[in-house]
Amino acid sequence: MLDQHYPRIGMIARWKPVHRGHWVTLRTLCKTADKLLIGIGSSNRYNVRNPFTAVETEEMLRLSLDDLNNYEIIWVPDLDDGPRWREMVRNLFGDLDLFVTDNPYVNSLLEKDYHTCRPVELLPPEAHARINGSMVRAMMARGERWQDWVPAPCADYIQQNKLDERFRNEFGLETLAMATIVE
Repeated sequence: MLDQHYPRIGMIARWKPVHRGHWVTLRTLCKTADKLLIGIGSSNRYNVRNPFTAVETEEMLRLSLDDLNNYEIIWVPDLDDGPRWREMVRNLFGDLDLFVTDNPYVNSLLEKDYHTCRPVELLPPEAHARINGSMVRAMMARGERWQDWVPAPCADYIQQNKLDERFRNEFGLETLAMATIVE
């Protein structure tokens, strides 16, 4: 799949925050597609797993793709109802040549409607990043150097708007407690 071109690709993730793994994936998808539809999943949620608003997340995405213009951002709320969510996604995204997801549940909902694949299938091995949003949020909660794992424009945006401080104040302890349970 690495060298194929697709007219329309869709991908939904929470992007909280946009990290270097997202960055390389999104840039690759923009170069692989005529049009990339980027869904902000959980756009209606603000909680420990979604500590940035949809507006803030959209700004991080735009900053990460500032030199590209073949994408559209779509807010995709949680409905707590898989079949209804699937129908909503089909209506929001329309026909796609490829749907990219790393979420097994999302894949199970959409695999009958779209040709699906995981992001790593589209990236060369040297571009694979072993990072996820939970790891970045845990670093942020611990006061560690999270900025190295986020594209520089996003890190600047987060710091300038004190979103990292807000995150630590509102969700830091809960994030650390969750990280302890997982480890």
